[in-house]
Amino acid sequence: MKNLDEIIERRGTTAVKWNHLAEAFGCDEDALPLWVADMDFACADPILAALKERITHPVFGYEDGYDEAYTEAVTGWFKRQFDWELRREDLFFSPGVVPALGFLIDMLSEEGEGIIIQSPVYYPFAAKIRANHREVIDNPLICENGCYRMDFDDLAEKMRLSQVRGMILCNPHNPVGRVWSKAELKQVAAIAEANHKWIISDEIHCDLIRSGYQHTPLAKAYPKYREEIITCTAPSKTFNLAGLQNSNIIIHKEAYRKLWKKKVIDRFSISECNTFSRTATIAAYKDGEAWLREVNAYVDANFQYLSSFLKEHLPKAVLTPCEGTYLAWIDFRAYVSDAAELERIMRHEAKVILDEGSLFGENGNGYERINLACPQCILKDCLNRIAGALIRD
Repeated sequence: MKNLDEIIERRGTTAVKWNHLAEAFGCDEDALPLWVADMDFACADPILAALKERITHPVFGYEDGYDEAYTEAVTGWFKRQFDWELRREDLFFSPGVVPALGFLIDMLSEEGEGIIIQSPVYYPFAAKIRANHREVIDNPLICENGCYRMDFDDLAEKMRLSQVRGMILCNPHNPVGRVWSKAELKQVAAIAEANHKWIISDEIHCDLIRSGYQHTPLAKAYPKYREEIITCTAPSKTFNLAGLQNSNIIIHKEAYRKLWKKKVIDRFSISECNTFSRTATIAAYKDGEAWLREVNAYVDANFQYLSSFLKEHLPKAVLTPCEGTYLAWIDFRAYVSDAAELERIMRHEAKVILDEGSLFGENGNGYERINLACPQCILKDCLNRIAGALIRD
């Protein structure tokens, strides 16, 4: 197995996370980045071996990216992990989940119509809605003592709005780390069903689950309404393959499959993954489970370390309990009440690059999202820098 404590030098490569920090954030180049959601862990050995083997064949021409081996690997993974039966005809390629959101918003709504999101939430949701000239309808999560839950009364009220076409659900939720329970998922889907609205369910973090929790796909939790549920998945977060640009979009409804073919495949010829993403995805879904277990256990330990550190050194910070993802969501308002000042301190005094909570919505002001998918020594350095900047004698 991999040594997850190993520090792999990524500066000087094309890694977005580690390079051009001064240009992107106006900070020193020696700032420590724990922001964008990719891992600082080496890929699983079966993935690397499969890619090396593919390179030994010297021809890289056109290939059938969605052949039987590929679709069996994808559907087999979801059957084993979630007891979720998928059909080949329900799988569609996108170079990423964020592009898929753009495609789906364009497919399923018209300019001026509304789409519900649940802030604080992954900021491309709102960005893609606005870029497509639709209206963001916010159903904010309720936070009580650092723990988040859905506001179902508000959701039902907003689902009844005539201009609302549907919603984008984040499960597991980024950044607050909720793995929505089956009961919560059923309630969301029932509200959508009662109002004849579709749901796009972003489940890209579905495999990154903290110990003691279990992810349930929305379409499996409420199968009678699955035709109005489109699920976005990818091996990229699970196996650290974002640079290979591959995601699998699951569309059950024939009318929506025809729309995807018309709007995405016919218009833009976006239909299949490339040679290397295909190879990596098959290897990941066939032979990557042991590596994933090790990664989830390591991230569990990083969360435990983070929690202990905050209790000892920054006791007024509020760490949201994490059920899924490898992202920590921390309320620092007791130390710095102004979001802009908190950002300045983090970047220029602590010299750490995090995702500012304000990116995820106004109810994220004063929070920071920290990526814990890194060697623990990097996390320790980050936290020591933060404590040194926030606590002064």
